[in-house]
Amino acid sequence: MPKLRISEKEIKQIISLRRTGHSLPEIQKIVKRGNSTVFKYIQGVLVLPKYRQILKDKQGGSKEKSRKDWKAASKKAKDIFGEVDSKTKLVILTCLYWGEGNKTELNLNNSDPALIKTFVQCLYGIGVKKSDLRITLRLFEDIKIEEAKLFWANLLDIKVNEILGINIIHGKKVGKLKYGMCRVRVTKGGPHFKLIMSMIDLIKSDFNAAVVQRIEQDTPNV
Repeated sequence: MPKLRISEKEIKQIISLRRTGHSLPEIQKIVKRGNSTVFKYIQGVLVLPKYRQILKDKQGGSKEKSRKDWKAASKKAKDIFGEVDSKTKLVILTCLYWGEGNKTELNLNNSDPALIKTFVQCLYGIGVKKSDLRITLRLFEDIKIEEAKLFWANLLDIKVNEILGINIIHGKKVGKLKYGMCRVRVTKGGPHFKLIMSMIDLIKSDFNAAVVQRIEQDTPNV
């Protein structure tokens, strides 16, 4: 059942709680309203002087808890991930390619430098050679071409003249895409492409088999 529209009484309660040093989670718990609703009504509310340090201590504790949670999550991720061997690289490559890659030939275009570098390193992990790569860039007209070429060349450990083409796009996007987009294509990549696509098909069939089975079971005979 949807929550009733917030009343003036509840709004006054939220403001009063904030003025007396209650944190956002505490107010949520007391008034039983969502994060965005409570946040809306505590904006600009001045906490009374004698409660300010109390609220500050709570917020500091929350930040410290968040820091510890991130540290614990980072350690857990490292423990789970373990050593990045050739099998792991193939799985990473498959997932990256499923989300971002071209589905007719082995090439990928993206503006995220970390993603592009990971993609290339994983390609090496399945036997692609650096000489098989063909790198081109898509740059908006306000991006400095030489800076962008130098950036991607350094990132991928190639010579600037090994970037084979620049496609200029009309419009100004330098604020969002400082170095444009990098396209990595693999020549003679047929066998590698088939391997990646077969891995994608394998994941699809493995994770969706139960769903397909349920759909078939629920389909009436006609």
